[in-house]
Amino acid sequence: MDADSNPRADDGGDEEPRGARDTGDGDTARPGGRGGTGDSGGDRAGSPVQARAATLLRRPKLWLVPTVLTGLLALLLSLLYMGGIVNPNGHLRHLPIGLVDEDTGAPPPGQRQNVGAQVTAAIAASDTSGAAGWRRLTRAQAQDQLASGKIYGALVVPADFTASVTALTTANATVRPTMTVLTNPGMGSLGSSLASRITTAAAQQTSATIGKQLTASPVTAKADSTTKLLLADPVQVVTRVGHPIGAHSGLGLSAFYYTLLLVLAGFLGGNLISTGVDTALGYADNEIGPWHTRRPTVPIDRTQTLLLKMVMTAGITVLTVSLVMLATVAVLGMDATHLPLLWIYSYCASLAVGLGVQAINAAFGGIGQLVSMFVFIVLGLPSSGATVPLQAVPGFYRFLSVFEPMRQLSDGVRAILFFDARADAGLGRAWLMIAIGTVLALVFGFAMTRYYDRKGLHRLTPQPPAHPATRPAASA
Repeated sequence: MDADSNPRADDGGDEEPRGARDTGDGDTARPGGRGGTGDSGGDRAGSPVQARAATLLRRPKLWLVPTVLTGLLALLLSLLYMGGIVNPNGHLRHLPIGLVDEDTGAPPPGQRQNVGAQVTAAIAASDTSGAAGWRRLTRAQAQDQLASGKIYGALVVPADFTASVTALTTANATVRPTMTVLTNPGMGSLGSSLASRITTAAAQQTSATIGKQLTASPVTAKADSTTKLLLADPVQVVTRVGHPIGAHSGLGLSAFYYTLLLVLAGFLGGNLISTGVDTALGYADNEIGPWHTRRPTVPIDRTQTLLLKMVMTAGITVLTVSLVMLATVAVLGMDATHLPLLWIYSYCASLAVGLGVQAINAAFGGIGQLVSMFVFIVLGLPSSGATVPLQAVPGFYRFLSVFEPMRQLSDGVRAILFFDARADAGLGRAWLMIAIGTVLALVFGFAMTRYYDRKGLHRLTPQPPAHPATRPAASA
């Protein structure tokens, strides 16, 4: 296309239109006229009659699309966000909890098992609701699964449990029998709280059952009222932290919020880069207040544009991730170990999101930002399992968690921050899903842009770069 065929080029050469301001690098900035159109250069006498808001508001078609889309968005956001958290107790199924029997005592007279074996068997069989997923473990196995985030807590029957229970009916009793509830705050405050509530309730039920047996025994028939009161609830429940985390860990929620920062950095950064590149190449206008600028269009196909945006995303993500770590770890003092690994992981995670945003924007165009918001934010937050355990959300969210990026990324961050960067704590799966997500973004993005380019589906007809002697003129 030559300059003569460009309607934005002035046949007069150097003359600058009235009402326009040259920005000095090929753009033309124009203040908006009455009505805020932003392109009302030239003589006002030839301008069309300006529409008034009161007139436009009476047009039903003007209301239709934004009203429907806004209403649907509000409805979907409400259902998706609140649907995952409104009833965690009602949806709770098979929450992984360890059940440890360390009792080494001999069975009481007339019984085949010691009290610890009877108690743990009764606890495992009594959960008819299916809320708890009891795992019969040794103490070492329970500690390992707490340290790798595989269980939300544990209930431990100590080695002297039978001896301390049978001693209650004799004069040799010195201490109350105990059962220990172990918590795992690294799994999140709600998940650890749910496990603690279940294990505490199981221990209390055990105490009540043992109490009924003791008070019904002929040996305790002549006991005084104080002793009978003690025998009715003989087991002391002790709560301890099974796998401790730092004091500056947000009660186990720092992993979730740090993951959210990585996703937002990738999502917002990807969209800002996309918009900035489109503006710089002349494929989008730039409006700041009353000033409107439009750069000369650079001839470039969709594939090369996507490549440019993805390379810029990879470069700028180095800065954004470094600033995220600087703010959270150095400035705010968030507890974090394995800092080099955390930086590398954060970069790869945020980059995968950014590349996904660029691919979606390239494929869907104007609605790409909305689509990527649903993919990375709207569907990701309630299915992440980082605030509400996946065992306590409806099945739809558990299905989403299989592939939604937020869940994969949060598992990896949690493994690094709380579980000594163990691969079996979720870090291994997180790396795998980051790799898969990056490959999918590249394949999907470039496949779509190559298809559009082969079909000749260009974004718009490029305008030639501004000649030093020719500035773009305002349309009449």
